[in-house]
Amino acid sequence: MPDANTRPIVSVIAGRRATEKARSFPSTNPASVRDVVADVHLADAAVFERACQTAGKAQQAWADTPAPIRGQVIYNIGQLVRANADRLAELVTREIGKPIAEARGEVQEIIDTCDFFVGEGRRLYGQTVPSEMPDKQLFTFRTPLGVAAVITAGNFPVAVPSWYLVPALLSGNAVVWKPAEYAAASANALYELFSRSGLPEGVLNVVYADGAETYAGLERALQARTVHKVGFTGSTAAGEQIGALCGRFLQSPCLELGGKNPMVVTEDADLDLAVEGALFSGFGSAGQRCTSLGTVLVHESVHERFLARFIEAVEAAPVGDPTGDVLYGPLLDERFATRFEKYLGWIGAHHRVHGSTAVGRITAASPRRGFTGDSDQGWYYHPVVVDGVRPDDEVFLQETFGPLVGVASYRSLDEAIELANAPGYGLSSSIYTTDPAKAFRFRRGIGAGMVSVNNSTSGAEAHLPFGGNGYSGNGSRQSGPWVLDQFTRWQALNWDYSGRLQKAQMDLPDIQADFDFRLP
Repeated sequence: MPDANTRPIVSVIAGRRATEKARSFPSTNPASVRDVVADVHLADAAVFERACQTAGKAQQAWADTPAPIRGQVIYNIGQLVRANADRLAELVTREIGKPIAEARGEVQEIIDTCDFFVGEGRRLYGQTVPSEMPDKQLFTFRTPLGVAAVITAGNFPVAVPSWYLVPALLSGNAVVWKPAEYAAASANALYELFSRSGLPEGVLNVVYADGAETYAGLERALQARTVHKVGFTGSTAAGEQIGALCGRFLQSPCLELGGKNPMVVTEDADLDLAVEGALFSGFGSAGQRCTSLGTVLVHESVHERFLARFIEAVEAAPVGDPTGDVLYGPLLDERFATRFEKYLGWIGAHHRVHGSTAVGRITAASPRRGFTGDSDQGWYYHPVVVDGVRPDDEVFLQETFGPLVGVASYRSLDEAIELANAPGYGLSSSIYTTDPAKAFRFRRGIGAGMVSVNNSTSGAEAHLPFGGNGYSGNGSRQSGPWVLDQFTRWQALNWDYSGRLQKAQMDLPDIQADFDFRLP
């Protein structure tokens, strides 16, 4: 049961909780499903549509607020998060089962994002451009889009939303945010911090809804032209649907989707370092990151040595209670456990399976050595290392979003690059090598939006572009100044003060040159 003093979590429009009748949804602790973190009231499409209309009414006044002042609000948000960091991290751990150390890092990511964008309030630069005409000036301006609809997943319930909310708000947009319902308590806490920062009512609105109602409400809002940008983080399948919907209304969404992220281990690599990177990126957060390691591609000459060390590290890794010092805790929710069971079914007879004392859910009948959680009440799963994966295996081609890492061999770096690109995702990638030439050849050949050398596939910094290609996204980027292109549009201004009509490309002076001239 939820705490007795916990109020239901209800959608917020213009600073007021929605009063429409809503369906109740329990957000539970995946480490102990009897612990109901929050009673979430799920809204319908009409509420989502109303939130977009309301946001539009508040947006212009916010856009008219000078950008440095909007930057001050972003500063306030960062300070509020900093002051509440421990409580917010604890809530994230309780609601989605993320290890507390990673939850603290996620909260720090919000602070870093705010720290960066405070200054961008004074750097929303345009350009003064020389004209080909006399007595005429050309200018460019960044202008806000209007209302941004932001839909986020729950594996990073506070950090990833901040990647959208902070630059969107700084740029002068209003936002309607739809967080994952299974992470609603964390989202509500983040909203409460944002709402104390000085944001005007209606500039940030939160709608708790399931996928079907969100899609229906978004379709209505796009049809009514009350949404001018869609940001989405989630599965590739859902991203394809949202991308198609936006395309019908001539909008280009910001899509940050799944990943099947490769790690290449060359014959000259530091194997211990590669194992450390593979362990963190493959099994940190129980493999539930879009940047989680999918397949390790190991040069055939070091395959067995790497595999032996990797298996040893995985078998020894602490798994269990996320409030403790563990590599990973439970899966996010029952729906993800059910889906992961499907992925485990892709393991075939030609695979060699390692990593734990069993495969599947950790239970009293299927225990894991050193496990520290409540196996009867949590969605805990054994880590799985699948050696011998082939390019036509589903486990090689598809994102498995859970504690499963494939291992395969390669003979040449060109073959490794071809295998790394084969699944068609393009989010993150990694190569472990001591040869700079191999690192740059890999960077040139890989289709991923992010490349790490001697580092894991997971990890982001607030001032570096984040995003993918192919099945991982539509080329949009988050973080750093690059994300401003997602939440602003360029406007050109030409100002002719000559007092006469000057026609570009027509009324030009005739400049003569003697092209027959030759030096003696």
